[in-house]
Amino acid sequence: MTYVVTDNCIRCKYMDCVEVCPVDCFYEGENMLVIHPDECIDCGVCEPECPAEAIKPDTEPGLDSWLQINAEYADKWPNISQKRDAPADAKEMDGVEGKFEKFFSAEPGEGD
Repeated sequence: MTYVVTDNCIRCKYMDCVEVCPVDCFYEGENMLVIHPDECIDCGVCEPECPAEAIKPDTEPGLDSWLQINAEYADKWPNISQKRDAPADAKEMDGVEGKFEKFFSAEPGEGD
């Protein structure tokens, strides 16, 4: 099992999760984070830290595509282990439907 970041992270990008990860398995895109599935140790400490509830165990049904997205972009984006401020409109974006289709960016973030 691993944990995956899902669509509600897009344009919310709270970084509370990266502070608590003991193995630094988060990677940063322009407007979301992903978890490297081969580096995640399944400890679960990140899941309750996410204000947007975007982190889920991959055992939940319907997350196969998100597991693939996390794996693909973790290999392309820079590692992030230090929390920064969320976007100014993060609260307004929390829970917006269709975020992947409307807002996903394949561009990398800044990383550490």
